[in-house]
Order: sequence, then structure tokens, then C-alpha cells
Amino acid sequence: MSAKFTGPVRRIETAKGHYYKDANGHRIPGVTTMLGDGVPKPALINWAANATAEYAVDNWDQLTELQPSARLKQLQGARYAVTDKAKKRGTEVHGYAERLVKGEQIQGIPDELRGHVEAYVRFLDKFEVDPILVEATIVSYRYGYAGTLDLVAEVTYQKQRRRLLLDAKTNEKGIFGETALQLAAYRYADFYLDADGKEQPMIEVEGCGAILISSDDAQLIPCTSGPEQMKSFRIAAAMRDIVNSSRDLIGAAIEPDDPKPSTARITYEETK
Repeated sequence: MSAKFTGPVRRIETAKGHYYKDANGHRIPGVTTMLGDGVPKPALINWAANATAEYAVDNWDQLTELQPSARLKQLQGARYAVTDKAKKRGTEVHGYAERLVKGEQIQGIPDELRGHVEAYVRFLDKFEVDPILVEATIVSYRYGYAGTLDLVAEVTYQKQRRRLLLDAKTNEKGIFGETALQLAAYRYADFYLDADGKEQPMIEVEGCGAILISSDDAQLIPCTSGPEQMKSFRIAAAMRDIVNSSRDLIGAAIEPDDPKPSTARITYEETK
């Protein structure tokens, strides 16, 4: 990664999510995308196989009524239905979390998310959370990435007031190790965008952590996100670059100068 982008950065919203551009319109890689492409996930292969198998068992009768091609299509999309549901829940919980930490009043919470929201409210009260940055875009021109942090806040635990960089998660499996790399990338960014869209030097924090939100609890999970983890993030980003550029290392087949030579080096006799 290198400093190849020009400020200021802009976050562009789309129907499917968001991305980042610099002042010249060049797209800046996002932190989570870089980690998603650069960190191997062998467990994901087993999960996808198990999710498909479980769907087949749970929906056996309905599948047998389908034509083979339709049955195959249904099975191929089974695991995405699971991940799409989880992503939707995570996005909605993040939205409520952002509004809550800003002190907004929330109404009309869906029943399936009420437990998550109430757990987060208790978390804010128990840890005396005082927000400094909420859903702020960050950028590193030095290393060439951008992203959106969830929260920088003053929190109280173990009878001390601390300034932490926090990321909210709703993963049922808990907090994955790459979250520490994600937080390191945010922590060591060059700038964040203030409410007016102007770049400000990134705020220093004493530590990093994840807020693991479930339907009945919200836990503060400490993450080691220091200089070594920043190095690991850069390695993951480099691996992503290698994967993305490796296809350009293979050229087209080389054609011979004489595709139909007059004589062959070896003549084979036909076998009877």
C-alpha cells in the first residue's frame, strides 16, 4: 500500500452499501473489504457446506417437488439466505446503536431486535459511555485505505475512565481475530471527517474493543490493536493486492511462427 490518493476523502452511499473516493474520483479501498479479501477463512468453507446440508435436510420435502435445475439453484443459494439475514440484522442493530449513543429517542423497534436494543441501552448505562466520534469516516493516505469507525468514547470500567475505539458486532459466533486488525487500521488512520466533512487528525485512544451485542446482553470485549496488529493489517492488504494482481501475471498462449511446419520432428506409426 502507498500514498497514492488525494484528499479529502468522500464516503459514497449506494443502495447496496457504501464506498470511498478521493478528490480525483479514485476509489479508495475500504478496511473491511481489504480484510475480507486478504485474510484466509478456511472455516467459512466448512460453514457453507454445513449450511447447505442443513437446508437440504430441513427442506427435503419441498426440494423433492422441484425440477433438478430448480432444486440445484435453491441449494446453491441456501447459505446466502443465512448470511443475508445476519447482515440485515447487523445493519439494523448498528443503525439503532448509532442513534442510541447520540442520545436519540427510538420508537417502532421490531420485536426481533428489541432484545438487542435493550441490551445496548443497558451497556451504555453500565459503562457510562460518553461518545466523542460516532460513525466517522477515517482515511490513511500513507497506507491507502479508508473506512468508517463505529465509536470513539469515554467509558468507565475497573473504576477508571478510559478513551476507547469500539466496534459493535452482532456475530453469534463471537468476535473474530481480524476485528483486532480492523480496529488497528482505524486507530492508526491519518484523519477522520468531522460533521462538516473536513479532515481532522485522528483522535488518540488508550485502547480498542468490540461491543458484542446479542438479544439478551452486550459485552465489552477488549482487543489488542497496537502497532503489531497494524503491521498484520498491512500484510493482509498486501495479500489482497497479490491476489487481485496475480491474474495479470499470466499471459496469453504464444503462437508459433509457423503453425503448419513442412516436416515433423517425430513420425508416429499407427497402431493396429
